[in-house]
Amino acid sequence: MTTQTTRKGTARISRLVTASLLALGANTLTAQAEEYVLSSWLPPAHPLVTGTIQPWADQVTELTEGRVTVRILPRPLGPPPAHFDMAADGIADITYGLHSFTTDDRFQRSRIGQFSFLGDDAAKTSVAYWDVYGDRLDAAAEHAGTHLLGLWVHGPGMFHNSLRQIETPEDFQGLKVRVPGGYVAELAEELGVTTQFMGPGDVYEKMSTGVIDGVTFPAEALKAFNLSQHVKYAMEVPGGLYNTSWFMVMNEDRWNDLSEEDRAAISSVSGAMLAKVAGQVWNTADTAGLEDATAKGVTFYAAPAPVLNRVQEIAAAKEAAWAEAVAAQGFDGAAALAALREQAK
Repeated sequence: MTTQTTRKGTARISRLVTASLLALGANTLTAQAEEYVLSSWLPPAHPLVTGTIQPWADQVTELTEGRVTVRILPRPLGPPPAHFDMAADGIADITYGLHSFTTDDRFQRSRIGQFSFLGDDAAKTSVAYWDVYGDRLDAAAEHAGTHLLGLWVHGPGMFHNSLRQIETPEDFQGLKVRVPGGYVAELAEELGVTTQFMGPGDVYEKMSTGVIDGVTFPAEALKAFNLSQHVKYAMEVPGGLYNTSWFMVMNEDRWNDLSEEDRAAISSVSGAMLAKVAGQVWNTADTAGLEDATAKGVTFYAAPAPVLNRVQEIAAAKEAAWAEAVAAQGFDGAAALAALREQAK
């Protein structure tokens, strides 16, 4: 065998070894890449999905250099009220939802984000909610079985209906109104409203067919759910008639499967950052909802003094009862609520 032949053979072997090592490296990288499934129940074009959740998913992929990807499903794996348990039980990797959709008391302390008069700026109120509920009231403990990625609230809750402008507390009597559960359901009932619970995606059909007379929603929903043509009167309350508290969570085992580096990367765009983004998106969407509804003839008006006084009376009693309940758990609810309102100014 000549020296030239030997060199050619050696070079060929070297190329084969190099190719094998590259293939092994590619397979290792592929094995390290993890896809996380996020079950989403809002319409895919809803501002929260397009403006908050999808950008967050994109950032996760970028910051983890592709090791973690989040696939947002075009259709949910279950009804909206089931979404927390779906994450805790591992049916979905990541979910979001309203605390008020869960009818038991596991989210007792989260209710701080549902009360009246919290704030007019969804971004400030959302960050305040993350800071206060997350820290002073130990939000993580109420989300057992999951890793808490985010908390936020929507813009100031309003009272919309198709029958009459609310001038006195008696004007609420007999109105059939969709509510998201929780605090506002109890508030509406004490005002004399006949409440109905349903997912937000069902409201258009029920409003358009007269099954319900109204709905409690922020201004955003008038455009997002095509309600402007069916709502005639929209009552505004300083700081909101109510609010809704939202969560985004990941299955705890799936979170723990991540490397420390990837957990840190995901955390950097979650928490207070996610709350701020969600709130800013809601502020923008509320403005668009107001413009859409105004253009279509909806009458916006401030809650008259007699109505505001009655709401304040009911709200004070509800807040006191809640503070007593969380005090039994070892938390100062009254101080936490005062801090949230102060931070949300």
